[in-house]
Amino acid sequence: MSDKTVVLIGTLDTKGAEYQYLRQRLQLAGVQVLLVDVGTLEPPLTQPDISRQEVGDAIGVDVGALAAARDRGAAVTAMADAAASLVRRLHQEGRCDGVLAAGGSGNTAIATRAMRALPVGVPKLMVSTMAAGDTRNYIGASDLTLMASVTDVAGVNTISARILANAAAAMAGMVSAPPVELAEPRLLIGATMFGVTTPCVTAAREELERRGYEVLTFHATGTGGRAMESLMDSGFLKGVLDITTTELADELVGGVLSAGPERLEMAGRLGLPQVVSLGALDMVNFGARPTVPARFETRNLYIHNPSVTLMRTTPEECAELGRQIARKLSAAHAPVALFVPLRGVSAISGEGGPFYDREADQALFTALRSNLAGNVEVHELDAHINDPEFAVAMAAKLDDYLREQR
Repeated sequence: MSDKTVVLIGTLDTKGAEYQYLRQRLQLAGVQVLLVDVGTLEPPLTQPDISRQEVGDAIGVDVGALAAARDRGAAVTAMADAAASLVRRLHQEGRCDGVLAAGGSGNTAIATRAMRALPVGVPKLMVSTMAAGDTRNYIGASDLTLMASVTDVAGVNTISARILANAAAAMAGMVSAPPVELAEPRLLIGATMFGVTTPCVTAAREELERRGYEVLTFHATGTGGRAMESLMDSGFLKGVLDITTTELADELVGGVLSAGPERLEMAGRLGLPQVVSLGALDMVNFGARPTVPARFETRNLYIHNPSVTLMRTTPEECAELGRQIARKLSAAHAPVALFVPLRGVSAISGEGGPFYDREADQALFTALRSNLAGNVEVHELDAHINDPEFAVAMAAKLDDYLREQR
């Protein structure tokens, strides 16, 4: 028997046979198992290793009161928070090398909340009826894996037995795999990229690598920005090259790639050095052309590809983005520099491009100049964001900050 332990999280008032089967399959694979009950409404159908009362105690939840109230939504929310606290503690104690769960929407919400509480790299696998459509609420910025259950998770049958067995084998393999052997560790830098800022990010990444850093690039699609800031919060990243802040435009205007209202605040809150630019703030992102909301029909729209339609931000929107960025950067508790590319913020906003709009650009720049506090170092360059000299200047400034900090 391996010394690795897999935590199984299940609503055992409805999923007894399924979790007993998962436990048996994991034990057959040679790993230890902790079965955690997060059900609330009926007695457990199989004996857990950690009871629902112990789960609730992790954050002071009265499981008996939840059962009496018969409010499923409140019970799911409370047990999700409690399971996250419990799993985090088990991992700190060395009793959780990976988490596996199976179920419908309720148990998926509970178990994935617990999985997201664990550091990146800890195996996390959810067999779910919800493994389709918009899964952002379940995955967040985590590295958890969703596996489609195919049928409902309701008994062990010809199909579910195969799916659950595969899930158990996958989890056993992940926790039992040899440690990852890495090259000599280097300081990790996070950088944000979009197709329209790729030349800038590529040149900056190459310059930072030449200076001895390892650069992780994140596609600024909402999930990418959240993932980068999650890695900051987990302590992986030591500096930030936030070239592509376009997710702020989607949050403001209502595009499909928002990273949430707190985007661009994590590095400053944690005291991480950051060098920031205005990449792709000329655009808001939508899906295929027919998906663009009717209220935007008269706007400057650009079909990037059959699945992506871009909309030019207006002077008013750019001014508000400038004010927001100024507020966020001015609150930083560490060195921060803003690099302003005066000749265009994306591949399509330079002179002659479909999103060239001098009035909108000037509204952005003016709002920044008027609202930035003195702690923000501002560099205005007579260059396009994708010019090599702009990228190298940003990389050099971040290197300066990191050397000063060390």
